[in-house]
Amino acid sequence: MIYTILMVTAVVLSILIIFFILMQKGKGDASGMFGGGSSGAVFGASGAGSFITKLTTFLVFLFFLNCLALAYIAKTNVGNESVIISNEESINNDETNDLLDPAINNNSQDDINIPD
Repeated sequence: MIYTILMVTAVVLSILIIFFILMQKGKGDASGMFGGGSSGAVFGASGAGSFITKLTTFLVFLFFLNCLALAYIAKTNVGNESVIISNEESINNDETNDLLDPAINNNSQDDINIPD
């Protein structure tokens, strides 16, 4: 449950970060992507730049903390049937049982098994 909430939060934060980065005014002559050169804006001519920059920094910080929380939860919830972490004892026991019982390990050339 918490993993799903954090995952949705990560997606929303990443979309907001992209949006606010595109909103920022460029350093050169070109204005920002979405009306960056308007001096009659809500925040004024210079206030919008610092507000959007601070908001973007805050959102990136939240995204970083969210990613750390996701990594911690993913690390603690690794199951026994994980592909990444395998149980070495069960693999070794299966191999030794196959070697001890030749009826299980029948390598006949007459039977050709073609996987689907």
